[in-house]
Parts: sequence; structure tokens; C-alpha cells
Amino acid sequence: MSLLTEQIIHSLQDRAIPEKAEFFPRFFKTGPGEYGEGDVFLGVKVPDQRRIAKEFYKDIPLGDLSELIQNPYHEVRLTALIALVYRYEKSKSEEERKELADFYLHHLEWVNNWDLVDTSCHPILGHFYWKKDKTLFHHMAGSHGLWRQRVAMISSLYWIKKGDFDDALALAEALIDHPHDLMHKAVGWMLREIGNRDLEVELDFLKKHYKAMPRTALRYAIEKFPEDLRQDFLKGSV
Repeated sequence: MSLLTEQIIHSLQDRAIPEKAEFFPRFFKTGPGEYGEGDVFLGVKVPDQRRIAKEFYKDIPLGDLSELIQNPYHEVRLTALIALVYRYEKSKSEEERKELADFYLHHLEWVNNWDLVDTSCHPILGHFYWKKDKTLFHHMAGSHGLWRQRVAMISSLYWIKKGDFDDALALAEALIDHPHDLMHKAVGWMLREIGNRDLEVELDFLKKHYKAMPRTALRYAIEKFPEDLRQDFLKGSV
């Protein structure tokens, strides 16, 4: 472990809150058979992690960043991913962005909880692949890994914000029958984001799928609808 990685970990440890360290394992479902099984926590709040990431993201070697992303502590991994996002956003060339996107993909094994995914995938992969072939994401959606599937779906948030809905809708359709609640939420969230920009596009999708889609996905998707329309969807009377 380099001196810099030791300093970063010590900075996080100094900001650890025992009550948070006790609470986070329950919040992130780390018990046997749960989605975050075995994850461990220092008890550091996200704003503190962001402040630490801002202090070191410009200068840290990728080898050190790799070591941090593979750390057993959740907050160390998240801080490293936040730093990677900052670094990507400040990158000045396509070559550098490709290096960082490939680095991210190489470390997906450790992007292994919903907050790690949601913080990092769309500003890196979503941005890098916006105007490129999206086959990678459709392959991830068809994989058997929950977190890779969520990366595929949440990466589309960047494209949605650019008004580009086709791949997001295709991914939502591919994942709409997923067995896990975390994917129901992800699909519903992305559909809601589409509706925030073009309600008719979301409505067309929902009219085809809403009666069969998981209730959680539907509730997320229609959360901001006018109450009468929301109730019509929930009652199955659209």
C-alpha cells in the first residue's frame, strides 16, 4: 500500500461515526443472502467522502486508485469511485476518457452495491458511450450479475438527459421482468426520467407493459404523474 492510499484511508477513518458504522450494514443489506452480503463499513458520510476525493483525484496514480476500489470497506471503494468520476469529468482528451472508462469496466467486480453503481456508471460509461455502439450494455443486461445489470440500466441516465431514449427503452424492456427489487426500482426510475423529458414516450412504453411489470417498477415510473392518471395505472384502467 502506498503512502497516499494510507493517507486517504486514514482520512476516512478519522471521519468515521460509530453510529453510522452500525447502521449502514442494515441499510445496505449485508446479511446472509442479502444483496450486500459481507460488505463492511467505516461509518463515513458521503459529503465527507466527496471532500476527500476532491483532495486527491487529480494526482493519484491509477494503480493506487485500483487498490482503493478493491478495498473491503464500502466507503473506501465509493470514495475512489467518486475520485474516478471527478477525474473523468476533468479529462481533456478522448484517449484519456477511454483509458478511464476501460479502467472502470476492468473494476466492475468491486462496483457492488447500488450506491456505488448509481454514483459512478452514468457520468463515466454513460458519457463515454453516448454516441457509440451500446452492445456492451445490452450484453450486461443479459448477464447474470445484478450489479452489471444495474450498471447497464443506470448508465442510460446520461443518454436520457441528452434526449436519447432508444437504448434506455430497450434496456428497460429487457430488464422489466427481472426478479430483484433493485432492478425494478432502476427500471422505474429510468422510465420516470424519460417521462420528465417526453411524457408521450413513457406513456407509449407503459401502455404496452404496465399490466405485467412489477408493481415497484410501475410505482417508480408513474411517481410524478397527475394523481388521476397515476391511479388509473395502478387500477389497471388506462
